[in-house]
Amino acid sequence: EDQVVNGHDEKENNPFAEYMWRENEEDFNRQVEEELQEQEFLDRCFQEMLEEEDQEWFIPSRDLPQGMGQLQQQLNGLSVAEGHSSEDILSKSNLNPDAKEFVPGVKY
Repeated sequence: EDQVVNGHDEKENNPFAEYMWRENEEDFNRQVEEELQEQEFLDRCFQEMLEEEDQEWFIPSRDLPQGMGQLQQQLNGLSVAEGHSSEDILSKSNLNPDAKEFVPGVKY
């Protein structure tokens, strides 16, 4: 059987090996602090980037005047009345069914 001296095996080289990291505790603390500062810096940069992106995007609820938001809701609620067939609409139309299709930028 292995002989135990002072709570450690005879074969164990350094009974304080698990505590040796404390020898460089200041370096370790500095490294961890630098990593935390770097992570905090990256988080701030990422947040600023998101805020800039939000400012560049068009958000109707934020960027349109108050009345425009209501108008947009009314437009979204519009639909073609169900009581009319497409034939009724076409018979009352004064558009030319033989007209060429409009294509922006093309001259006829």
